[in-house]
Amino acid sequence: MLKHDTPAKFQRTLTLLRNPEAPYTAEAIYSLSDLDGERLEAFQAVWSELPVERRHSLILRLTETAETNFELDFSAIIIPALHDPDPEVRLAAVEGILEESPRSVIERLMQIAQEDPYSEVRAGAIKALGQFVLLGELGKLPGPLNVRLQDMLLALHRNLDEDLDVRRRALEAIGNCGREGIVDMIREAYYADELPMRVSAVFAMGRTCDDVWLPQIKDELSSEYPEMRYEAARSAGELELRQVLPRLAELAYEDDREIQEMAIWALGEIGGKTARKVLKELALLADSSDDEELADAIAEAQAVAALSGTDALPLFAFSEYESDLGEDGADDLESLYISRHEDGEEDGDDDLDDLKGLLRLRDDELLDDR
Repeated sequence: MLKHDTPAKFQRTLTLLRNPEAPYTAEAIYSLSDLDGERLEAFQAVWSELPVERRHSLILRLTETAETNFELDFSAIIIPALHDPDPEVRLAAVEGILEESPRSVIERLMQIAQEDPYSEVRAGAIKALGQFVLLGELGKLPGPLNVRLQDMLLALHRNLDEDLDVRRRALEAIGNCGREGIVDMIREAYYADELPMRVSAVFAMGRTCDDVWLPQIKDELSSEYPEMRYEAARSAGELELRQVLPRLAELAYEDDREIQEMAIWALGEIGGKTARKVLKELALLADSSDDEELADAIAEAQAVAALSGTDALPLFAFSEYESDLGEDGADDLESLYISRHEDGEEDGDDDLDDLKGLLRLRDDELLDDR
Protein backbone atom coordinates (compact mmCIF):
# COMPACT_ATOMS: atom_id res chain seq x y z
CA MET A 1 0.00 0.00 0.00
CA LEU A 2 1.30 3.46 -0.84
CA LYS A 3 2.22 5.62 2.11
CA HIS A 4 -0.67 8.07 1.84
CA ASP A 5 -3.26 5.70 0.43
CA THR A 6 -6.48 5.22 2.43
CA PRO A 7 -9.51 2.91 2.26
CA ALA A 8 -11.60 5.89 1.16
CA LYS A 9 -9.28 6.59 -1.80
CA PHE A 10 -9.37 2.96 -2.84
CA GLN A 11 -13.15 2.91 -2.75
CA ARG A 12 -13.20 6.01 -4.94
CA THR A 13 -10.98 4.13 -7.37
CA LEU A 14 -13.35 1.17 -7.55
CA THR A 15 -16.27 3.54 -8.14
CA LEU A 16 -14.33 5.30 -10.89
CA LEU A 17 -13.48 2.00 -12.58
CA ARG A 18 -17.15 1.04 -12.74
CA ASN A 19 -17.94 4.21 -14.67
CA PRO A 20 -16.81 3.61 -18.28
CA GLU A 21 -16.97 7.34 -19.00
CA ALA A 22 -14.77 8.42 -16.08
CA PRO A 23 -11.15 9.28 -16.98
CA TYR A 24 -8.42 7.65 -14.93
CA THR A 25 -7.04 9.96 -12.28
CA ALA A 26 -3.53 9.87 -10.87
CA GLU A 27 -5.02 8.95 -7.49
CA ALA A 28 -6.82 5.97 -8.98
CA ILE A 29 -3.78 4.67 -10.83
CA TYR A 30 -1.50 5.01 -7.79
CA SER A 31 -3.98 3.23 -5.55
CA LEU A 32 -3.84 0.17 -7.84
CA SER A 33 -0.16 -0.41 -7.14
CA ASP A 34 0.94 -3.32 -4.92
CA LEU A 35 -2.51 -4.82 -4.55
CA ASP A 36 -2.86 -7.81 -2.26
CA GLY A 37 -5.25 -9.32 0.28
CA GLU A 38 -8.69 -7.80 0.58
CA ARG A 39 -7.92 -4.96 -1.81
CA LEU A 40 -6.90 -7.37 -4.55
CA GLU A 41 -10.07 -9.40 -4.01
CA ALA A 42 -12.18 -6.24 -4.20
CA PHE A 43 -10.46 -5.18 -7.40
CA GLN A 44 -10.90 -8.62 -8.99
CA ALA A 45 -14.62 -8.50 -8.27
CA VAL A 46 -14.87 -5.17 -10.10
CA TRP A 47 -12.56 -6.31 -12.92
CA SER A 48 -14.86 -9.22 -13.79
CA GLU A 49 -17.70 -6.74 -14.35
CA LEU A 50 -15.78 -4.29 -16.56
CA PRO A 51 -16.45 -4.16 -20.31
CA VAL A 52 -13.63 -5.09 -22.68
CA GLU A 53 -12.86 -1.48 -23.60
CA ARG A 54 -12.45 -0.52 -19.94
CA ARG A 55 -10.20 -3.48 -19.16
CA HIS A 56 -8.08 -2.77 -22.22
CA SER A 57 -7.65 0.94 -21.53
CA LEU A 58 -6.80 0.29 -17.88
CA ILE A 59 -4.01 -2.17 -18.73
CA LEU A 60 -2.60 0.29 -21.25
CA ARG A 61 -2.64 3.09 -18.68
CA LEU A 62 -0.99 0.93 -16.00
CA THR A 63 1.74 -0.17 -18.41
CA GLU A 64 2.39 3.40 -19.50
CA THR A 65 2.61 4.59 -15.89
CA ALA A 66 4.95 1.77 -14.84
CA GLU A 67 7.36 2.72 -17.63
CA THR A 68 7.90 6.15 -16.07
CA ASN A 69 7.58 5.31 -12.38
CA PHE A 70 9.56 2.26 -11.34
CA GLU A 71 8.27 2.41 -7.76
CA LEU A 72 4.81 1.32 -8.84
CA ASP A 73 3.98 -2.39 -9.19
CA PHE A 74 0.86 -3.37 -11.13
CA SER A 75 1.83 -7.00 -11.64
CA ALA A 76 -1.12 -8.23 -9.55
CA ILE A 77 -3.38 -6.80 -12.27
CA ILE A 78 -1.31 -7.22 -15.42
CA ILE A 79 -0.21 -10.86 -14.96
CA PRO A 80 -3.75 -12.27 -14.53
CA ALA A 81 -4.76 -10.26 -17.64
CA LEU A 82 -2.54 -12.60 -19.67
CA HIS A 83 -5.46 -15.03 -19.38
CA ASP A 84 -8.15 -12.51 -20.37
CA PRO A 85 -10.66 -13.84 -22.94
CA ASP A 86 -10.20 -10.75 -25.12
CA PRO A 87 -7.13 -10.73 -27.42
CA GLU A 88 -6.59 -6.97 -27.18
CA VAL A 89 -6.50 -7.17 -23.39
CA ARG A 90 -4.06 -10.09 -23.55
CA LEU A 91 -1.84 -8.17 -25.94
CA ALA A 92 -1.86 -5.10 -23.71
CA ALA A 93 -0.94 -7.30 -20.73
CA VAL A 94 1.88 -8.95 -22.69
CA GLU A 95 3.36 -5.53 -23.42
CA GLY A 96 3.35 -4.71 -19.71
CA ILE A 97 5.44 -7.70 -18.60
CA LEU A 98 8.75 -6.79 -16.95
CA GLU A 99 11.97 -8.80 -16.70
CA GLU A 100 11.51 -9.11 -12.92
CA SER A 101 8.51 -11.36 -13.55
CA PRO A 102 8.49 -14.88 -12.05
CA ARG A 103 9.10 -18.07 -13.99
CA SER A 104 5.37 -18.75 -14.24
CA VAL A 105 5.02 -15.61 -16.37
CA ILE A 106 7.73 -16.80 -18.76
CA GLU A 107 5.95 -20.12 -19.07
CA ARG A 108 2.67 -18.34 -19.79
CA LEU A 109 4.30 -16.14 -22.46
CA MET A 110 5.78 -19.22 -24.09
CA GLN A 111 2.34 -20.82 -24.13
CA ILE A 112 0.81 -17.70 -25.70
CA ALA A 113 3.59 -17.52 -28.29
CA GLN A 114 2.80 -21.03 -29.49
CA GLU A 115 -0.93 -21.44 -28.91
CA ASP A 116 -2.80 -18.13 -28.94
CA PRO A 117 -5.26 -18.09 -31.86
CA TYR A 118 -4.31 -14.51 -32.76
CA SER A 119 -0.96 -14.00 -34.52
CA GLU A 120 -0.70 -10.43 -33.20
CA VAL A 121 -0.88 -11.70 -29.63
CA ARG A 122 1.65 -14.46 -30.37
CA ALA A 123 4.03 -11.92 -31.88
CA GLY A 124 3.62 -9.65 -28.85
CA ALA A 125 4.42 -12.51 -26.48
CA ILE A 126 7.55 -13.34 -28.47
CA LYS A 127 8.65 -9.72 -28.33
CA ALA A 128 8.25 -9.76 -24.55
CA LEU A 129 10.26 -12.99 -24.33
CA GLY A 130 13.29 -11.26 -25.85
CA GLN A 131 14.16 -9.73 -22.48
CA PHE A 132 14.23 -13.19 -20.93
CA VAL A 133 16.54 -14.49 -23.66
CA LEU A 134 18.99 -11.83 -22.53
CA LEU A 135 18.56 -12.88 -18.90
CA GLY A 136 19.34 -16.43 -19.97
CA GLU A 137 22.55 -15.28 -21.62
CA LEU A 138 23.51 -13.60 -18.37
CA GLY A 139 22.94 -16.83 -16.44
CA LYS A 140 19.84 -15.52 -14.68
CA LEU A 141 17.44 -18.19 -15.92
CA PRO A 142 17.43 -21.88 -15.00
CA GLY A 143 19.39 -23.78 -17.65
CA PRO A 144 16.58 -26.09 -18.82
CA LEU A 145 14.13 -23.18 -19.10
CA ASN A 146 16.67 -21.15 -21.04
CA VAL A 147 17.23 -23.98 -23.53
CA ARG A 148 13.48 -24.52 -23.97
CA LEU A 149 12.95 -20.82 -24.58
CA GLN A 150 15.68 -20.65 -27.21
CA ASP A 151 14.52 -23.84 -28.92
CA MET A 152 10.95 -22.55 -29.07
CA LEU A 153 11.97 -19.23 -30.64
CA LEU A 154 14.22 -20.92 -33.17
CA ALA A 155 11.41 -23.29 -34.14
CA LEU A 156 8.95 -20.43 -34.56
CA HIS A 157 11.34 -18.48 -36.77
CA ARG A 158 12.09 -21.50 -38.95
CA ASN A 159 8.43 -22.46 -39.37
CA LEU A 160 7.63 -21.17 -42.85
CA ASP A 161 3.93 -21.85 -42.27
CA GLU A 162 3.88 -19.43 -39.34
CA ASP A 163 2.74 -15.82 -39.69
CA LEU A 164 5.51 -13.51 -40.95
CA ASP A 165 5.19 -11.18 -37.97
CA VAL A 166 5.60 -14.10 -35.57
CA ARG A 167 8.68 -15.35 -37.43
CA ARG A 168 10.36 -11.95 -37.52
CA ARG A 169 9.69 -11.24 -33.84
CA ALA A 170 11.23 -14.61 -33.00
CA LEU A 171 14.35 -13.56 -34.90
CA GLU A 172 14.51 -10.28 -32.98
CA ALA A 173 14.10 -12.06 -29.64
CA ILE A 174 16.73 -14.69 -30.35
CA GLY A 175 19.23 -12.00 -31.40
CA ASN A 176 20.20 -11.71 -27.73
CA CYS A 177 21.40 -15.32 -27.82
CA GLY A 178 25.03 -16.26 -28.45
CA ARG A 179 24.08 -19.72 -29.67
CA GLU A 180 25.91 -21.11 -32.69
CA GLY A 181 24.11 -20.42 -35.95
CA ILE A 182 22.38 -17.21 -34.88
CA VAL A 183 24.69 -15.03 -36.97
CA ASP A 184 23.96 -17.10 -40.08
CA MET A 185 20.24 -16.94 -39.34
CA ILE A 186 20.33 -13.15 -39.11
CA ARG A 187 22.36 -12.91 -42.31
CA GLU A 188 19.88 -15.13 -44.16
CA ALA A 189 16.98 -12.99 -42.92
CA TYR A 190 18.79 -9.85 -44.07
CA TYR A 191 18.56 -11.09 -47.65
CA ALA A 192 14.93 -12.24 -47.39
CA ASP A 193 12.38 -11.14 -49.97
CA GLU A 194 10.11 -9.55 -47.38
CA LEU A 195 11.09 -6.06 -46.21
CA PRO A 196 9.71 -6.60 -42.66
CA MET A 197 12.00 -9.62 -42.23
CA ARG A 198 15.00 -7.61 -43.45
CA VAL A 199 14.12 -4.83 -41.01
CA SER A 200 13.98 -7.36 -38.18
CA ALA A 201 17.36 -8.71 -39.24
CA VAL A 202 18.89 -5.25 -38.79
CA PHE A 203 17.19 -4.97 -35.40
CA ALA A 204 18.65 -8.36 -34.42
CA MET A 205 22.12 -7.24 -35.49
CA GLY A 206 22.11 -4.68 -32.72
CA ARG A 207 21.21 -7.38 -30.20
CA THR A 208 24.25 -9.50 -31.02
CA CYS A 209 26.90 -7.20 -29.49
CA ASP A 210 29.00 -7.95 -32.60
CA ASP A 211 30.34 -5.15 -34.79
CA VAL A 212 30.71 -7.59 -37.68
CA TRP A 213 27.47 -5.99 -38.90
CA LEU A 214 29.06 -2.57 -39.48
CA PRO A 215 28.88 -2.73 -43.32
CA GLN A 216 25.19 -3.66 -43.34
CA ILE A 217 24.22 -1.10 -40.72
CA LYS A 218 26.21 1.59 -42.49
CA ASP A 219 24.36 0.84 -45.73
CA GLU A 220 20.94 0.79 -44.13
CA LEU A 221 21.43 4.14 -42.43
CA SER A 222 20.91 5.52 -45.93
CA SER A 223 18.14 3.11 -46.93
CA GLU A 224 15.21 4.37 -48.94
CA TYR A 225 12.92 2.77 -46.34
CA PRO A 226 12.30 4.85 -43.19
CA GLU A 227 11.78 1.77 -41.02
CA MET A 228 15.15 0.44 -42.10
CA ARG A 229 16.94 3.70 -41.30
CA TYR A 230 15.24 3.68 -37.91
CA GLU A 231 16.40 0.17 -37.00
CA ALA A 232 19.88 0.79 -38.40
CA ALA A 233 20.21 3.82 -36.13
CA ARG A 234 19.08 1.74 -33.17
CA SER A 235 21.61 -1.00 -33.92
CA ALA A 236 24.38 1.54 -34.47
CA GLY A 237 23.71 2.85 -30.97
CA GLU A 238 23.50 -0.58 -29.39
CA LEU A 239 26.79 -1.62 -30.99
CA GLU A 240 28.35 1.83 -30.34
CA LEU A 241 29.55 2.12 -33.93
CA ARG A 242 31.58 5.31 -33.86
CA GLN A 243 32.40 4.89 -37.54
CA VAL A 244 28.87 5.95 -38.51
CA LEU A 245 28.74 9.09 -36.35
CA PRO A 246 28.67 11.43 -39.39
CA ARG A 247 25.59 9.70 -40.79
CA LEU A 248 23.87 9.58 -37.40
CA ALA A 249 24.48 13.31 -37.08
CA GLU A 250 22.66 13.79 -40.39
CA LEU A 251 19.76 11.59 -39.31
CA ALA A 252 19.47 13.62 -36.12
CA TYR A 253 18.14 16.42 -38.35
CA GLU A 254 15.64 14.19 -40.22
CA ASP A 255 12.10 15.44 -40.74
CA ASP A 256 10.86 12.03 -39.62
CA ARG A 257 10.58 12.51 -35.84
CA GLU A 258 10.92 8.81 -34.99
CA ILE A 259 14.15 8.47 -36.98
CA GLN A 260 15.42 11.75 -35.57
CA GLU A 261 14.85 10.66 -31.99
CA MET A 262 16.41 7.23 -32.59
CA ALA A 263 19.50 8.86 -34.11
CA ILE A 264 19.71 11.16 -31.08
CA TRP A 265 19.43 8.13 -28.79
CA ALA A 266 22.22 6.39 -30.72
CA LEU A 267 24.47 9.44 -30.40
CA GLY A 268 23.99 9.27 -26.65
CA GLU A 269 24.83 5.57 -26.55
CA ILE A 270 28.02 6.05 -28.56
CA GLY A 271 29.13 9.09 -26.60
CA GLY A 272 32.47 10.86 -26.95
CA LYS A 273 33.23 14.48 -27.78
CA THR A 274 31.83 14.35 -31.29
CA ALA A 275 28.47 12.97 -30.21
CA ARG A 276 28.27 15.45 -27.34
CA LYS A 277 29.01 18.33 -29.70
CA VAL A 278 26.25 17.27 -32.10
CA LEU A 279 23.81 16.88 -29.23
CA LYS A 280 24.71 20.31 -27.90
CA GLU A 281 23.95 21.88 -31.28
CA LEU A 282 20.67 19.99 -31.46
CA ALA A 283 19.74 21.17 -27.98
CA LEU A 284 20.19 24.78 -29.06
CA LEU A 285 17.98 24.14 -32.07
CA ALA A 286 15.28 22.52 -29.93
CA ASP A 287 15.37 25.44 -27.49
CA SER A 288 15.09 28.01 -30.26
CA SER A 289 12.06 26.24 -31.72
CA ASP A 290 10.44 25.58 -28.30
CA ASP A 291 10.30 21.88 -29.10
CA GLU A 292 10.00 20.43 -25.59
CA GLU A 293 9.60 16.84 -26.74
CA LEU A 294 12.78 16.99 -28.79
CA ALA A 295 14.60 18.84 -26.00
CA ASP A 296 13.71 16.06 -23.56
CA ALA A 297 15.02 13.37 -25.93
CA ILE A 298 18.25 15.31 -26.40
CA ALA A 299 18.68 15.87 -22.67
CA GLU A 300 18.36 12.14 -22.03
CA ALA A 301 20.92 11.39 -24.74
CA GLN A 302 23.29 14.00 -23.33
CA ALA A 303 23.08 12.42 -19.88
CA VAL A 304 23.99 9.01 -21.33
CA ALA A 305 26.70 10.46 -23.58
CA ALA A 306 28.39 12.01 -20.57
CA LEU A 307 28.92 8.51 -19.17
CA SER A 308 29.60 6.54 -22.35
CA GLY A 309 32.05 6.46 -25.22
CA THR A 310 35.67 7.47 -25.41
CA ASP A 311 37.11 10.78 -26.44
CA ALA A 312 39.39 9.33 -29.09
CA LEU A 313 37.51 9.11 -32.38
CA PRO A 314 38.96 6.34 -34.55
CA LEU A 315 40.12 7.95 -37.78
CA PHE A 316 39.47 4.92 -39.88
CA ALA A 317 38.14 1.49 -39.12
CA PHE A 318 39.55 -0.62 -41.93
CA SER A 319 42.71 -2.31 -40.66
CA GLU A 320 44.02 -3.21 -44.12
CA TYR A 321 45.18 0.37 -44.55
CA GLU A 322 47.13 0.59 -41.30
CA SER A 323 50.32 -1.02 -42.60
CA ASP A 324 50.58 1.61 -45.34
CA LEU A 325 50.67 4.57 -42.96
CA GLY A 326 54.00 6.24 -42.45
CA GLU A 327 55.22 8.42 -39.60
CA ASP A 328 52.66 11.08 -40.38
CA GLY A 329 49.90 8.51 -39.83
CA ALA A 330 46.56 10.26 -39.79
CA ASP A 331 47.79 13.22 -41.83
CA ASP A 332 48.50 10.88 -44.74
CA LEU A 333 45.31 8.91 -44.36
CA GLU A 334 43.14 10.83 -46.80
CA SER A 335 45.75 10.93 -49.57
CA LEU A 336 46.41 7.23 -49.05
CA TYR A 337 42.71 6.44 -49.32
CA ILE A 338 42.39 8.48 -52.51
CA SER A 339 45.33 6.68 -54.10
CA ARG A 340 43.85 3.31 -53.15
CA HIS A 341 40.65 4.17 -55.07
CA GLU A 342 42.22 5.66 -58.19
CA ASP A 343 42.07 2.20 -59.71
CA GLY A 344 38.28 2.38 -59.69
CA GLU A 345 37.30 0.31 -56.67
CA GLU A 346 33.54 0.24 -56.12
CA ASP A 347 31.91 2.68 -53.71
CA GLY A 348 35.10 4.74 -53.57
CA ASP A 349 33.35 8.10 -53.69
CA ASP A 350 30.86 7.21 -50.98
CA ASP A 351 33.52 5.79 -48.69
CA LEU A 352 35.74 8.79 -49.30
CA ASP A 353 32.93 11.12 -48.29
CA ASP A 354 32.55 9.15 -45.06
CA LEU A 355 36.28 9.34 -44.44
CA LYS A 356 36.36 13.08 -45.00
CA GLY A 357 33.50 13.40 -42.54
CA LEU A 358 35.50 11.49 -39.95
CA LEU A 359 38.54 13.65 -40.59
CA ARG A 360 36.50 16.82 -40.14
CA LEU A 361 35.11 15.47 -36.89
CA ARG A 362 38.65 14.58 -35.81
CA ASP A 363 39.79 18.13 -36.49
CA ASP A 364 36.89 19.51 -34.47
CA GLU A 365 37.86 17.32 -31.53
CA LEU A 366 41.46 18.49 -31.70
CA LEU A 367 40.29 22.10 -31.60
CA ASP A 368 38.12 21.31 -28.58
CA ASP A 369 41.19 20.00 -26.77
CA ARG A 370 43.17 23.23 -27.20
